[in-house]
Amino acid sequence: MTSKGLKSVALALAAMATSATTALAADVTMNVGFGAPEASIYGRFGAHFERLAEEYTDGEVDVKLRCCNQIATEDEAFKAMQLGTVDGFFITANNVSPHWPLMDVTVLPYIFQNKEHLARVLDGEVGAFMKSKLQADTSVHLLAFGPALYRDFYNSVRPVNTMADMEGLKIRVPKNEVMIATFEAFGANPVPLAWSETPTALQTGTVDGGDNGTSFIRDMKFYEFEPHLVILEHFVAFSPLFASDHFMKRLSDEHREEITRAAIDAGIAWSEEVASETEEVREWLATEGGMAMTRPDKTEFVAAAKGVQDAFASERSEDFRDLLQMIRDAAE
Repeated sequence: MTSKGLKSVALALAAMATSATTALAADVTMNVGFGAPEASIYGRFGAHFERLAEEYTDGEVDVKLRCCNQIATEDEAFKAMQLGTVDGFFITANNVSPHWPLMDVTVLPYIFQNKEHLARVLDGEVGAFMKSKLQADTSVHLLAFGPALYRDFYNSVRPVNTMADMEGLKIRVPKNEVMIATFEAFGANPVPLAWSETPTALQTGTVDGGDNGTSFIRDMKFYEFEPHLVILEHFVAFSPLFASDHFMKRLSDEHREEITRAAIDAGIAWSEEVASETEEVREWLATEGGMAMTRPDKTEFVAAAKGVQDAFASERSEDFRDLLQMIRDAAE
């Protein structure tokens, strides 16, 4: 072959290689998992994220939502992202704490005084610090905190009007030290269970009740066997979207920015929907769902919660105490 022919072949091969690289770059799939049904808060947040991620990247990142523990359970997902075997996952904040103990600060009962305080924390310097610190400590990326839902309490035994009514109730709690200590302070008997075991435990009466974000109680149809709904708002439940470092490194710098922006914008859009829905869902649970709803005076609960906050602050690391103080300072 002549030198001219060799040059032509080389140019053709180079063009093919460039084309192949471009095709690969335009064919990145992000599998995002969650443990609940597609119609749950996770699925609906995920749908916002999927739409925006694909819009912002001009379809070059294809988001696939995987509900119902298809790719991992909540208890397994964080470690899987550290290992790079899962691309992304929605994990309730309290289930992150075993892997990153500082997350327990946000799990502390009544730690946020109101929605304005909550917004200042998550959208400001404290939230940015938490994202940076978590990535440095674990390699996992916290893309967006997502909507904040107050957890409502439910049980199958009796209405709760005062803290005394909590006495002796067997309450399912996640395997989280703060949540266990909180229900102990409230006078209940907490029973730590993985989420995957919870629906069966509630249905069979192994536990008397539990707590979840209001929409989740409806999504999981807990109203079918838990007749008492109690509006305590003792914990704020986040549904953050996380991504593995392995996945993020597969993206170009531009796509990393677009994926992060899509997560934040999806969280904002979904938060606005959640804010208007919470009371509507409570009303639905109390009417069509058939639950008897009570709204106890929170004074006793808040006092007990303050003791839990102080106890954990004294036992945990200096980093924990510093982050707690940052959150408290943001209330002023």
